[in-house]
Amino acid sequence: MSTSRRLWIALALLLASTFSVLLWMGREIYHQAPPVPERVVAANGQVLFTRADIDAGRQVWQSIGGQQLGSIWGHGALIAPDWSADWLHRESDELLNLWARQQDAEWKNLDEGRQEALKVRLRKELRGNTYDAANGTISVSNDRALAISNVAAHYESVFGNDPATAKLREVYAMRDGTVDTPEHRREMTAFFFWSSWATVTQRPGTNVSYTSNWPYDPTVGNTATPNTFLWSVFSVLFMIAGIGLLGWHYAVWHAKEPYLAPPAGDPLASLKITPSMRATAKYFWIVIALFLTQILLGAITAHYQVEKDFYGVAISEVLPYSLTRSWHTELAVLWIATAWLGTGLYIAPAVSGYEPKFQRLGVNFLWVCLLVIVVGAFAGQWAAVMQKLGLANNFWFGHQGWEYVDLGRFWQIFLFVGLVLWLVLVGRALWPALRRKDDLASIVGLLFLSTVAIAAFYGAGLMWGEHSHLSVVEYWRWWVVHLWVEGFFEVFAVAVISFLFVKLGLVRARTATVNVLFATFVFMAGGVLGTFHHLYFAGTTTAVIALGASFSALEVVPLALIGMEAYETWSHGRATPWMARYRWPILFFLAVSFWNLVGAGLFGFLINTPIALYYMQGLNLTPLHGHTALFGVYGMLGLGLMLFCLRGLKPDVQWHEGWLRGAFWSLNIGLSLMALLTLLPLGVLQLSAALEHGYWFARSEHFMDQPIVHLLVWMRMPGDTIFAIGALLFGWFVLRLWIAPRKASPARIERAASERA
Repeated sequence: MSTSRRLWIALALLLASTFSVLLWMGREIYHQAPPVPERVVAANGQVLFTRADIDAGRQVWQSIGGQQLGSIWGHGALIAPDWSADWLHRESDELLNLWARQQDAEWKNLDEGRQEALKVRLRKELRGNTYDAANGTISVSNDRALAISNVAAHYESVFGNDPATAKLREVYAMRDGTVDTPEHRREMTAFFFWSSWATVTQRPGTNVSYTSNWPYDPTVGNTATPNTFLWSVFSVLFMIAGIGLLGWHYAVWHAKEPYLAPPAGDPLASLKITPSMRATAKYFWIVIALFLTQILLGAITAHYQVEKDFYGVAISEVLPYSLTRSWHTELAVLWIATAWLGTGLYIAPAVSGYEPKFQRLGVNFLWVCLLVIVVGAFAGQWAAVMQKLGLANNFWFGHQGWEYVDLGRFWQIFLFVGLVLWLVLVGRALWPALRRKDDLASIVGLLFLSTVAIAAFYGAGLMWGEHSHLSVVEYWRWWVVHLWVEGFFEVFAVAVISFLFVKLGLVRARTATVNVLFATFVFMAGGVLGTFHHLYFAGTTTAVIALGASFSALEVVPLALIGMEAYETWSHGRATPWMARYRWPILFFLAVSFWNLVGAGLFGFLINTPIALYYMQGLNLTPLHGHTALFGVYGMLGLGLMLFCLRGLKPDVQWHEGWLRGAFWSLNIGLSLMALLTLLPLGVLQLSAALEHGYWFARSEHFMDQPIVHLLVWMRMPGDTIFAIGALLFGWFVLRLWIAPRKASPARIERAASERA
């Protein structure tokens, strides 16, 4: 049996087993999620909240941006508090102060012994599970009912127009009247209460809360569990073992690889550009437009961290923070995905040498659909956040409130249909190549299967409903964000790059096939069940922590030998003088290798283990990983693939090397400064504050309104400016390929190639 066949079988068995476990644990999440009560009742019989209040409150929270304005259970935006942690702290403060006053004293004036006695009483009050499953009732004492009422009044003030909390709204980057009516504000406090109740209330038969004692708040007894420590240690052991096995494989396999002499000329120079391939150019124009818009919105979003207005202009009343952040995060995924969709449509006919009938029409129609989706979805989100859409329509046409999957359900379905259409277009163009049984068959097969997965796995975003449990939504949401964005797009990119190197005659087809299959196997070994590392504290059980810690550590394994991948990529770029034509795509692929190591590897593993994420979830160390991995890896990869396609679309146009050089280094230097001058130091300061005072403090107005925090946010200016310049240079380069282009003479091309060689 051939090596590639064995790898196909191993990959099939791996995917079957890991997805079976993923689905099985999903079933457990459905059953073990924190209960939503029918009512919350005080000892005196007063009904504080009903299930209808909690459900409606979550709808209100979603309509104003949800996870794009503060966070719940650590998932969401970094400005404004984590509402579940903030409620927990405020409720405990209310109770302690109330009990102190009952002793005719102020809490701060009590001696240490009396304070400790009240803290013990507080833990019994808050951690005891009084949920009665028979009648669906949570019972609370009259004292706690009073504390709940006082905290609810505070939030009703913050989300309204009360001048008493205007300063808080400025720190939280909230506009006045964020929630439109008093009744909606009251309902939203019911949802905040429930989300906080789940973080501190112990599961029946255990001494651990529904969220595994997250957030860290020692006053109420929320401290890291023994399992959090235990599985963190095991995850490190799994990672070391995986790196050792991978190192052994590379030492054995690569030692057997014979040298392959590159061809004398560019094999792709004679590639015939079909009408549908030429039609993909407009996808890359849209990529540039979305990329530049995303950067502009990112600058506005970052500025909201230091002042509510934008240099004196009250822009927050028209473009609130939750809206600019929604569009900023969505556009990051959309422009990268569009670059890869365009690449797929360009590559498919190049692979097969076949142009299906009406292929160009399909490519153009899909492009129009993408434009309609972006404009329609963003308009609906604006209407939702401005409270003009109404709760009845918000879920379908407005803002779902889930980070990275904020689109209204109608637009989600539309995008899913568009991805299916993309699959059909790519598949029908690839079909002749799929039927051929040549050396490239496995790579083409994997390329096609990755397109199937990209189309299919976005459908996971349709698996929750408007009233699905929060834990269930989080489970399916990470299918999209982790498996779709970080999983199958990666497989697609690896297959495309390997195919290009094979077609260029730089790698043997058999070698590329084995490498791609092995890389896919290694990545998916940790990637599928690694989804659980996003769900440690999302109302799940210890089994999720164990699986997530063990397998997500394996995601770091392929990054340990990233230097070898980078060296091979660099070697391909210098293999022969004519490879100078592909110098800049190769350099962007080199940048991908670097940011894979730094952004995905170092900064990713920094927050990967359960014990690390217990203290760091939702702090600025999270976007440190997010920015450097999302743009550094997937963004750079999208730009590199785009340049490969542009080289084929405009083969005779002179490339302005200076603009590309400036763009490349500006983007990389800008991203580095963004990470090192702001996100890393701010995240470390927040971590220190969380360890000293509790998680709530690191996200509070007391911390975020400090001068040092404002200074660190202003320190983003140099990196952001340099990064924006790089994006503008890249956009100008693409524009000049079509606007007043200069023809490159063959002699000039040959001379430039010789000089670089």
